[in-house]
Amino acid sequence: MVLPGLFKPKKTSEALPKKSSKSREHPSPSRRSVSKSPTKSLKESESRSQHRKISARSSSRNVLNTDIHPLNLPPEERERKRSAMSAATDPPTPMDVDHDGDASSASSSPPPTDPTSFSDANGSTNDAELEDPTSPVPPPHRFKPTTSPPAKPALDPEECKALGNKYYKNSDFVRAIAEYTKALSVEPQSVTYLSNRAAAFISANRFDEALADSKQAQDLEPRNAKVLHRLARIYVLLGRPSEALDVLDHIATFQTVTLAERAVATEMQTHIKQAEEALRRGTTGSMVIHALDKVERALGSGVEKPRKWQLMRGEAYLKMGNVNSLGDAQGVAMSLLRKNSKDPEALVLRGRALYAQGENEKALQHFREALNCDPDYKDGVKYLRLVQKLERMKEEGNTAFKTGKYKQAVELYGQALAVDPNNKGINSKLHQNRAMASIKLKDFKSAISDCDRAIALDSTYVKARRTRARALGESGSWDEAVREFKAIAESNPSEPGIQKEVHNAELELKKSKRKDYYKLLGVEKDASENEIKKAYRKLAIVHHPDKNPDDESAAEKFKEIGEAYECLSDPEKRARYDSGEDLIDPSEMFSQGGGGFPMGGGMGGMGISPEMLFNMMGQGGGGMGGGGFSFSTAGGFGGPGGSGGSRGGRSRGAGGFPGGFSFG
Repeated sequence: MVLPGLFKPKKTSEALPKKSSKSREHPSPSRRSVSKSPTKSLKESESRSQHRKISARSSSRNVLNTDIHPLNLPPEERERKRSAMSAATDPPTPMDVDHDGDASSASSSPPPTDPTSFSDANGSTNDAELEDPTSPVPPPHRFKPTTSPPAKPALDPEECKALGNKYYKNSDFVRAIAEYTKALSVEPQSVTYLSNRAAAFISANRFDEALADSKQAQDLEPRNAKVLHRLARIYVLLGRPSEALDVLDHIATFQTVTLAERAVATEMQTHIKQAEEALRRGTTGSMVIHALDKVERALGSGVEKPRKWQLMRGEAYLKMGNVNSLGDAQGVAMSLLRKNSKDPEALVLRGRALYAQGENEKALQHFREALNCDPDYKDGVKYLRLVQKLERMKEEGNTAFKTGKYKQAVELYGQALAVDPNNKGINSKLHQNRAMASIKLKDFKSAISDCDRAIALDSTYVKARRTRARALGESGSWDEAVREFKAIAESNPSEPGIQKEVHNAELELKKSKRKDYYKLLGVEKDASENEIKKAYRKLAIVHHPDKNPDDESAAEKFKEIGEAYECLSDPEKRARYDSGEDLIDPSEMFSQGGGGFPMGGGMGGMGISPEMLFNMMGQGGGGMGGGGFSFSTAGGFGGPGGSGGSRGGRSRGAGGFPGGFSFG
């Protein structure tokens, strides 16, 4: 007989109590034996029910997340889970069912007690297992998948390096650089490839790129002596000896550095210091130029001269101060300004060159522009104020000279000279201006001294030389004045008016060798008739022979005074005396081409006016022959080649022209 509980429909999983997997694996003895009494079976059933409740409460506290994959559970929980799943899927066994009339079956069946116990004994599991026997979706793997082996590079850096070395040995530096670059594209941190490419850059005169590679290699291997020596060499080729010496000092901390390895950098650094010291002391600029020429020879091919060196060279040219050096200083400044038109140091350098050349307005413009670029640039402020002050004082001196205030002009020019003693160009002009004011004051000694200083500052200053010659003549040294004027005319034949000054100096020299009537009378050349008359009367009384009977020279002196008064008291004679017409050699009138009057203004290149010529001819004279006029007190023109005309008439010589003109 089949028990009724076996044919009841199964209750839902909510009504079934949970039981542990242990109770399923080991069936209770009540299920294997049915011979026990009903009372005892009832007690055992109640005991099992209570045990299931306790087990359910314990299980509810230890419920795990159903989304966790079984493989990720703890070992004991994973075992329980596996057993529960196995019990839910296994088919029922014969011991789950009771058969009528079969004692053996009856003895193995549990007693018909609580229906829930039968349902529980038929292999039921927890709710989730009854509702969804399928396993949960496995979670993503917690371990990282194994990476695929790196792909073999398309380029072999060692092959590129070998090919680069081959090109380098063949002096094909462009291809060598390209191959080393390929190698670095695969291994960018390779010191060997960086060092090789730096060497190729040096040979290709690409020093900035070589410097970048060497510095990167130094960062990677700070104690690589080969890399550091190459870096020091690059610094020298770029004109940076101090940095090269710093690198060599670093090498010396772990390896010996010889004097020969230091020689080039040390020599370059020494020459630069010499140039700086020469500029600081204010010595001649030629020493600075010499030192800079030496260091520039050590620069790499095509390397631009460092800006500092160019500024030092420009400063040296300014110190030299001659015309050519001032032009060179402007060239240096313009070279810097082409790279940076807002360079305040270059603007001031060019302004100083213009200032030294006397172009003060242009110089002021450059100083103002430099201050626009850098308002705090001290040199710009300094030279702007200096030139403004000097220009103001120079103009004040010129104004005083033009208004006839020569003494005030001399003082103002002296003050202007004290403003900037180092400006040779401006100071030479100021000395020349002061010399002209001194000539007006008849201070010829001071005038000559100022002209000498002006020429010493600027040997090409022709105007100062002419002023000096004039001062020499006015001081009475007309022979020196003539030599000076002739020297100027010889060295500067195109100088305007120089030939006329030569002639005037020669005439004054002749005048200086005759009796000086003004000096005999003790009057100035611009003395009035009354002053001349008073001077004559005073001297005549002093030197009259009756006043000096025992003095033989008194009579001679009295005669000279009378001769001077006779000449100077007559306005016409005085004019001829002052102009030197009485000293002109008539033969000079035919100095061009062996005779004849020159066409155009002047006679014989001497600047003799027609009026002067007619005046001389009107004085009467002797004959004319062979070489020019011959005058005598008798009057009349003589015969050819002779002084005839003693009878005062004119004679016609054989083959001659009327009036005694004859041409041989």
